Amino acid sequence: MPADTALLWLRRDLRLHDNPALVAAADADRLLPVYVFDTSRYGVADFGGDDTFTYEKTGGRRTAFRTEAVTDLRDRLRSRGSDLVVRVGDPASVIDSLAAAVGAETVHVHTRPTPEEAAVERRVATELDDAELVRHWGHTLYHPDDLPTDVSGIDDTYTPFREAVESEATVRDPAPVPSLPPRPDVGPGETPTPTDLGVDADPIDDRSVLDFEGGETAALDRLDEYLWETDSLREYKQTRNGLLGRDYSSKFSPWLNEGCLSPRRVSAAVDDYEARRVENDSTYWLRFELLWRDFFQFQFAKHGGTFFTPGGIRRREIAWRDDAEALARWKRGETGIPFVDANMRELASTGFLSNRGRQNVASFLANDLRIDWRQGAAHFETRLVDYDPASNYGNWAYVAGVGNDSRDRSFDVLWQAHRYDPDAEYVTRWLPELDGLDSEAAHEPWTLAESDRAALAYPDPMVDPETLRGE
Repeated sequence: MPADTALLWLRRDLRLHDNPALVAAADADRLLPVYVFDTSRYGVADFGGDDTFTYEKTGGRRTAFRTEAVTDLRDRLRSRGSDLVVRVGDPASVIDSLAAAVGAETVHVHTRPTPEEAAVERRVATELDDAELVRHWGHTLYHPDDLPTDVSGIDDTYTPFREAVESEATVRDPAPVPSLPPRPDVGPGETPTPTDLGVDADPIDDRSVLDFEGGETAALDRLDEYLWETDSLREYKQTRNGLLGRDYSSKFSPWLNEGCLSPRRVSAAVDDYEARRVENDSTYWLRFELLWRDFFQFQFAKHGGTFFTPGGIRRREIAWRDDAEALARWKRGETGIPFVDANMRELASTGFLSNRGRQNVASFLANDLRIDWRQGAAHFETRLVDYDPASNYGNWAYVAGVGNDSRDRSFDVLWQAHRYDPDAEYVTRWLPELDGLDSEAAHEPWTLAESDRAALAYPDPMVDPETLRGE
């Protein structure tokens, strides 16, 4: 009787732990793990497939992180007697060709709710001749089957969603790493470099809050470090709005979003931490943030591509401005508003930005400049090492007032600057031209005498600073 063969199509699930697709595929007599670098995910693309605007899909830092993660997964598979087949091309044709070559009856994959990822799944399913595409769900804290209501019926506001889930749903235990069956004899191929994929490598900036190395190994090391070595989880709620340093927040997001780290593994580690160290508002708050991440995944499963429209899921009619020069100044960190510019320069230099920083620069672009929020979200898609489509576009829509909250989400960036960077230490780190000024002047250099402003070589503000002050 011929051996039962399964193909495991890995995407943003680059791990062995808590991997439901891997567990199911490992039940076969033979298993072929495959990763395809989808060439359509690199280079310049039209937003939403039309000519609204163009942008680079995946920048250098996330590409480097991804290639590191693939290399690490290959090493971990080899240590267990298996291997990872790596290819570059169109997933539909590559997966069909490999499935046919090894006689695979099933192709296991983790499904994703966002339109582009779902479209690739459909194309692969259509292309397969003799194999069945078996979809699994494995990237959220809560499984959709365990929610109090069907995804189509979840509340569009976070708090009611959170309260219902916390009271009526349970987080599943992480799935163990299975024993791996033999691998069909297929050439493993080479992991491409970012240059091979047509992506320019970004230099390393030593001011980065953390060295984000891709892979499950680095992810589990970071989890262990944050909880156990530095004991930083104990004060997470108090430090999470920080701007400087490696441990003001967990910084798990790059590994979560590339699938090197399971949110259920994080939750299980927090359970252990609470049992052995302390259970407090900080340990709760880390799960609170993981649930926010879930919320946007389920929202995209519910609303789909509506999130990517100018008016978002609220279908608001807003006269967004088209100002290429203002957008370019925002991207370069030359708006003349130091708190905005410092954050934008950190993003450009490192591929990472604090949650507080993301909210402020998004609000400035969407609510003060009134430039189409999607252009800002697309810039984040290019630059962020921890980009996830649901979290990124969901949060941008939220701040822009077209997403999951009916309230005005406009941020008073000057108040925020003084509140979260009272000594201007963050601003002067990223804007060395303002170094030496007192904190008031560093945050509001337009208050200086004209001669002193001229000596700074720092741009005048793009908007009247008085309009930035909220109630």
